[in-house]
Amino acid sequence: MSSERELKIAVGDPAALRRRLQGLGARLLHAEGFEDNLVWDRGGELRAAGCLLRLREDGRGARLTFKGPASFEDGVKVRAEHETAIGDPASAAAILRALGYEQVRRYQKYREEWRLAEVTVALDRTPIGDFAEFEGGGAAAVAARCGCPPSTALAADYLALYEAFRQRHPDAPEDMVFARREGGDG
Repeated sequence: MSSERELKIAVGDPAALRRRLQGLGARLLHAEGFEDNLVWDRGGELRAAGCLLRLREDGRGARLTFKGPASFEDGVKVRAEHETAIGDPASAAAILRALGYEQVRRYQKYREEWRLAEVTVALDRTPIGDFAEFEGGGAAAVAARCGCPPSTALAADYLALYEAFRQRHPDAPEDMVFARREGGDG
């Protein structure tokens, strides 16, 4: 079992954060790429327990991820995480359905990843705004070095952020998806 340690912070100027990362000597791990995330549940049991079961596809392949309930240590979100590569996402979805799970949500984003010290910094462009995720031991210190005060970290995940967005924008689609995907249909 691995443990995820993460800070998610809304970013007003992702280009400035990117320049800051470069100035601090961060290394680009992955250029911006599209992600499609399908969230699965069975009768709401995972959500009620604060857990997440996600099937993600991006330019690097597909992965199935389970995240346990979150706790917070000095403002950093900590949760158990299990993840594995999936060779055939359609077959994985069929297995999940056979086990009684159904796709309950979908969210999309464009993500680029950087590495600074022992922390992965993800710059996420979503239909509801731009965010930075600082993940790993020392996430709070790296966020501060990047000009992102850890005190501004959001406790919510993308699903909860989108639910709050839909409360303010009742005409928004049920899922957090782009109206049209750049460079393709979406």
